[in-house]
Amino acid sequence: MASGSPSLLEEELSCPVCSEIFRDPVVLSCSHSFCKACLQQYWDQKGSLDCPVCRRRSSKELPLINLSLRNICEAFLKERSQRAKAGSEVFCSLHSEKLKVFCLNDQIPICVICQISKKHENHKMRPVQEAAEEYKAKLRTALAPLQEKLEAFNAVKLICDQTAEHIKSQAQHTERQIKMEFEKLQQFLKDEEAARITALREEEEQKSRMMKEKIEKMTEEISSFSEQIRALEQEVGAEDVSFLQCTLGDPEKVSEVLIDVAKHLGNLKYRVWEKMLGIVQYTPVTLDPNTAHPILSLSEDLTSVRCSDEGQQVPDNPERFDWQWCVLGSEGFSSGRHCWDVEVGGEVWLVGVVTESLSRKGCVDESPAGGVWSIELYDGEYRALTSPPTLLTVQRDLQRVRVQLDWDRGEVSFSDPSDNTLLYTFKHSFTERLFPIFSSVETLRICPLKVSVSVK
Repeated sequence: MASGSPSLLEEELSCPVCSEIFRDPVVLSCSHSFCKACLQQYWDQKGSLDCPVCRRRSSKELPLINLSLRNICEAFLKERSQRAKAGSEVFCSLHSEKLKVFCLNDQIPICVICQISKKHENHKMRPVQEAAEEYKAKLRTALAPLQEKLEAFNAVKLICDQTAEHIKSQAQHTERQIKMEFEKLQQFLKDEEAARITALREEEEQKSRMMKEKIEKMTEEISSFSEQIRALEQEVGAEDVSFLQCTLGDPEKVSEVLIDVAKHLGNLKYRVWEKMLGIVQYTPVTLDPNTAHPILSLSEDLTSVRCSDEGQQVPDNPERFDWQWCVLGSEGFSSGRHCWDVEVGGEVWLVGVVTESLSRKGCVDESPAGGVWSIELYDGEYRALTSPPTLLTVQRDLQRVRVQLDWDRGEVSFSDPSDNTLLYTFKHSFTERLFPIFSSVETLRICPLKVSVSVK
């Protein structure tokens, strides 16, 4: 029987009280039947033995079990259960026949009686099984791209999950580094504070000792003068006039014994800041860890790079190189002149600049045509990566390379900073932002600049 509204037979086999198929049906003297439990509950609520349908009073408190109705209900339930288990065997709601035919015009399964009815006259028909197989094939065809998309979404979600974890790890690591750097600064300030207070205490002790010695000397001189005064007072009464020849010296003046407050407080913040330059470094380029190939390991201060023993677990974000062992600088340039020195080492390295739009995935075209202007040491040869590469002549092995970018003039120059020997100059009309690029098997380091303070 098709799902939906109940059939006439099902209605006839339903209890008037609960509207379900009879369970343990009992019959009253008025011939109305009910579930035994439903009838008892009704009587308990009403407090009388009335029939729930016709309201006639039952003559018996224990109505008779309707055996025939119970057998019919059990048979019906058993058949319905078997139909439900059959699953594919759905029945026509109008004729209670199996749906064996599929109407292509109306796109519904019908029974053989419906097939010959006027409603489906001249309609195209297919056996249900054949139509089902045809639609399953269409669904499988439509399902394939959906499954591919699902796999793509799952892959992206996995990357998102990994990225979320990496963001958390990055934040925690960066927070630790920030705290460490500020602890170093705080320790410097504490040490400087302690040193200056110690200097003040030493000056206080020195000058206090000087004053103590002066006070002791003055006390001795005062005592001596007092003795001389008493002696003179005695001689005043005598006839001897030799006292007229007595001379007394003036007391020594006290000078330069106060704390030199100006020395300790004058321009204090500036002096501390000036001294702080000894522990502060500035590099014109810092590396961007979010662009580094997983095999590369960056220093904590993001100024050096080298190959690690094994790849790191990092997200495959669009900015990251996944083929070339490269890393970019964190800041791009779209105007002006810029310069940075790179300490190179080992047998394989590359330095230069690349366009912002350079694809980081797959093999990179390391030439101006691909948006790369660089020089390298590879297989024992120094080369400018033109197309084809240009061999460079060097007098001795390079220890440092200076990269000079003049974006406005369209020049990228490479030189040896030890003697300012020009190695190679690229010329190009730049139209987009350029980023420094670095690659090395062994350690490659961006050299810090000397920091100075000038007062105007």
